[in-house]
Amino acid sequence: MSQTQFDSRAQFDRVPHRFLITICTVGATLMQALDQTIANVALPYMQGSLSASADEVTWVLTSYITAAAIMTAPVGWLAARFGRKYLFITCLIGFTITSMMCGAAQSLEQMVVFRIFQGLFGAALVPLSQSTMMDIYPVEQRGQAMAIWGVGVMIGPILGPTLGGYLTELYDWRFVFYINLPFGVLASVGLMIFMPRSHPNFNLRFDWIGFAVLSLGIGALQTMLDRGHNQDWFSSGEIIVEAIVGCLGIYLFIVHMLTARKPFIPPEIFRDRNFAAGLALMFAAGTILVSSSALMAPWLQNLANYPVDTTGLIMAPRGIGTMVAMLMGGRLASRIDPRRIMALGILLVVWSIWEMAVWTPDIPPGQIVLTIMVQGAGLGLIFIPLQVLGFATLPGQYRTDGTSLFSLLRNIGAAVGVSVTTSTLSHNTQVMHAEIGAAVTPFNRALADGGMVERFWDPTTRHGAALLDKVIGHQAQIIAYMNDYRMMVFTTLPALLLLFLMRWPRRTGKG
Repeated sequence: MSQTQFDSRAQFDRVPHRFLITICTVGATLMQALDQTIANVALPYMQGSLSASADEVTWVLTSYITAAAIMTAPVGWLAARFGRKYLFITCLIGFTITSMMCGAAQSLEQMVVFRIFQGLFGAALVPLSQSTMMDIYPVEQRGQAMAIWGVGVMIGPILGPTLGGYLTELYDWRFVFYINLPFGVLASVGLMIFMPRSHPNFNLRFDWIGFAVLSLGIGALQTMLDRGHNQDWFSSGEIIVEAIVGCLGIYLFIVHMLTARKPFIPPEIFRDRNFAAGLALMFAAGTILVSSSALMAPWLQNLANYPVDTTGLIMAPRGIGTMVAMLMGGRLASRIDPRRIMALGILLVVWSIWEMAVWTPDIPPGQIVLTIMVQGAGLGLIFIPLQVLGFATLPGQYRTDGTSLFSLLRNIGAAVGVSVTTSTLSHNTQVMHAEIGAAVTPFNRALADGGMVERFWDPTTRHGAALLDKVIGHQAQIIAYMNDYRMMVFTTLPALLLLFLMRWPRRTGKG
């Protein structure tokens, strides 16, 4: 079946076994999305088993993320060259096998190598599943299809840490990877049987130069973002080199793409205004998607003193709000201008972050749950209409390339968001600690009132100085979190301007 015939069948709603194909593609998406975060909580247990230091064990995460980021871009070319069905099944089987190899790793070196291959195979699963869902559903049902598919993409990173914690606590950290086996086998068999055939185009030639410079740029920038916080950013020679190499690689790729005869990412794809603005909006949404939850978990545990299991329960409503909003947004996207739905989602996200910017550790749990549920709903209202509108006017031959770029920008946005918020949190904590500590002097009457304060926080004694420093550090962290959330408000609001660059095509009765 050619791509044109495939699109025609999708448009007229004639694809057989569509429900089973949907289950398999969503299962593949959920499995890949879970693996981005499910290993986070198991790192301390891996560290002991693999005889690694705290800094070395983080390569279990960075190796996967970097490999996946590099291989996301050429997915469109690979699908056209080898056929979408065959590429999808190959990547799904490879991802399942490498997951089992990660679970059986006996050393850090083995784990890093296996995680790199897992990232290489897993990079194609999200864009291939998204383009498959777009092809098997007609235009009027595409919003609902993207809502179903988006549940896997958005819920996976949210549920990953909770599921990983339970598997590690009840069984062993290796089951964090073994859990992929049943889902991978079922999804692979289902796609082999039910997914429509696709004919590869063996006449296509790969753009090795473009891929090499893009891989160099993405790999260097991703490594810089992952290691920048631990290396004190640009005070480290390593980070400076990675920044230079990353920027140079991206620059050379752009020049090559605009001048080469047949680059593996066609420059014509960026001429679609909806798609280009959608990429920018997807990057902005990615910065909030992961960074907000990355800040929330340590805030609940370290400042509000919630236990780990309670923290997971408090954060669960964020995923519930996302799921409900996705299903609603999918239904509304074909009836209401998606720009209005996305504007509402952005405003809900901004409101929730603004509320979080005034939180103190004594805030009631009910208010926390309500705020993060609204935030999850806002992200869901952004995500699905963005998928619909971003691809509304994009020609069908660019669909797989487009989904690959959407996944790439979402992942890069998440990496940038986490790196920036983590770095500013650490910096602001130190700054506020110094400012508050400057008030600890013999002339401060609050410390010399002759009562409980002077007795327990006497800075002239070792015990009193330690207690006083702990209190100052706690207050400095509270203020630093507030400043981080305020910064996120002012970086999210400009996303509203991108909506004015997008247009909603008015369809005729036949359309």
